[in-house]
Amino acid sequence: MKYIIAIIQPHRLDAVREALTQFGISGLTVSEVKGYGRQGGHTEIYRGAEYKISFVPKLKLEIAVSADTSDKAVEAIRNAAGTGKIGDGKIFVLDLLEAVRVRTGESGTDAL
Repeated sequence: MKYIIAIIQPHRLDAVREALTQFGISGLTVSEVKGYGRQGGHTEIYRGAEYKISFVPKLKLEIAVSADTSDKAVEAIRNAAGTGKIGDGKIFVLDLLEAVRVRTGESGTDAL
C-alpha cells in the first residue's frame, strides 16, 4: 500500500477529485494549509498599502491506495493539478505499512 500526500492549489481540487474518481479512488482527506517554496509568497495591496504574504494558501490531499494503483493516482493528480506555472505543488509517495477500517476491523488493502 502507498500513502500519497499532495499539496495543490485550492482552485484545482475539483479537477483532481474527478481525475481520481475516474481511476476508482473514492476516498481522500483534504486540509487547508499554508506554506511557501520556490514561489516565495506574493504581495497584495490592501487599502492602498502593499503587504508581503509569505505563506500561500494551498490544499493538502492525503490518499491511501494499493501499491499497483499509486502510479496512476500520482499521474492523475499531476495532470489535473498542473497549470505549468510556479506554485503548482508537490506530490509525496510513502510506503503504508498498515490500514485498519475502524467500523469492521478489516485491515490491509481491504480497509481502503
